[in-house]
Amino acid sequence: MAYTNSPMVAYTKLSPNHSGQRTHSIDRITPHCVVGQCTAEGLGEWFEKTSTKASSNYGIDKDGRIGLYVEEKNRSWCSSSSANDQRAITIECASDTTEPYAFRDIVYQTLIKLCVDICKRNGKNKLLWLGDKDKTLNYEPKSGEMILTVHRWFANKSCPGNWMFARMGDLAEKVTAALGSGTDGTDGKDGPTTTQGTQASAFSGLSEADVVKSVGTLFTADQKKTGILASVSMAQFILESGYGKSELAQNANNLFGMKCSLSGNTWSGSTWDGKSKYTKQTKEQHTDGSYETITADFRRYPCVEDSIADHSAYLLGAKNGSKLRYEGLKGCTDYKKAVQIIKDGGYATSLTYVENLCSIIERWNLTQYDVKESETPIAWYRVRKTWADSKSQKGAFKILENAKKCADANPGYSVFDVDGVNIYTPKTTAPAASADVPFLVKVSISDLNIRKGPGTDYDRTQFIPVGIYTIVEVKSGKGSTAGWGRLKSGVGWISLDFCTRVNG
Repeated sequence: MAYTNSPMVAYTKLSPNHSGQRTHSIDRITPHCVVGQCTAEGLGEWFEKTSTKASSNYGIDKDGRIGLYVEEKNRSWCSSSSANDQRAITIECASDTTEPYAFRDIVYQTLIKLCVDICKRNGKNKLLWLGDKDKTLNYEPKSGEMILTVHRWFANKSCPGNWMFARMGDLAEKVTAALGSGTDGTDGKDGPTTTQGTQASAFSGLSEADVVKSVGTLFTADQKKTGILASVSMAQFILESGYGKSELAQNANNLFGMKCSLSGNTWSGSTWDGKSKYTKQTKEQHTDGSYETITADFRRYPCVEDSIADHSAYLLGAKNGSKLRYEGLKGCTDYKKAVQIIKDGGYATSLTYVENLCSIIERWNLTQYDVKESETPIAWYRVRKTWADSKSQKGAFKILENAKKCADANPGYSVFDVDGVNIYTPKTTAPAASADVPFLVKVSISDLNIRKGPGTDYDRTQFIPVGIYTIVEVKSGKGSTAGWGRLKSGVGWISLDFCTRVNG
């Protein structure tokens, strides 16, 4: 065939490090990470040295400029595999120098354009990412197909880095779409036309250890924004999605089993569009340990980052009546306490949820991804009558328990977090155990917990449906100012804060 080179090249310095003309037609593209924010000229100087014993067909520098170092007709020395280099166009991309070796947006945008150009000139109308080494190397591309490979499959290297590896499926999708539409795969402004972000499909070909490494920075960044321990959210991701390889993760980028309809469904900051969904069967565990299979609608996200953000927004904002469902989670630095808060709030039905999460955290040492205290802005807890009444403030505290003690000592005062959310109001006078019972109450919310005993320090058994119920005993307890009422049915106790008395 007649070989050509890309017209997108801005700089050329041909390297002596190559094996001459290919013995196989071009049907692969192999992106690499340089591990450095290099220039096209600097990369050319490096490949010009025979002592380097390496080269690539193209390079994309930190500013998105393309260099040509080995003509497409010739085999470069790039992938630690002569068989791969015989059939692949190899592309070195400027990257950060530390894991996950991220590319600048301009570099990724240019990579998409260059791959489109390579495919067009070589008669290909589809770019494939199969994700698995054995599947890929045993696959013989059809005449119109180009296939993506990675350096790590041929040597003990992380190349192209976990940042790019997580986007290989996205790259293939955007290039294929551009080949079909006749565009270059970008909008000419800020990058690719489709939503950028990590696709869970990238996890399918990774080991469990590599998945953990690839997502660590995402969860660390989330903690810096939300105050939720990265280790805890990562453990939930691993447990709920099977390291991002579950049906729901792969098809909907849903990493946490988030349903379309959730109890406490009124939180702010959701990244879900409110309509995209994925329907599947799922198992729910009852308090007696038995399981029930149901069909449910789950949220579909455009990328992994949106799933993480929505999950955190839910944990921070979901309510049980007028109170935060996961009160105390934000800013909690003890992963065991944080996990218990999530379980007590009713996140999961599994009876071993706490133990499972803690085991995952300890197995992978996930606390290494938690933001260090020195890196975390101080989350002051303010004690005021109302958030708007700043003049009433009694003090600001770094430690929540100290803020609660101050509020306890000042009737009419509450504790507010940095966002002005009331996270604690002291109990009023406890209800007398000898309250006039029995009496009827009306439950008007659909997500009121039934507890095994009178207080939030007792396990949740289930949610009580909306309706009228008989209370046969009243006791004071943690988490309720009006007291806890024991249901006549014997199934447990409910907070009277969220009930309306309908007689006597």
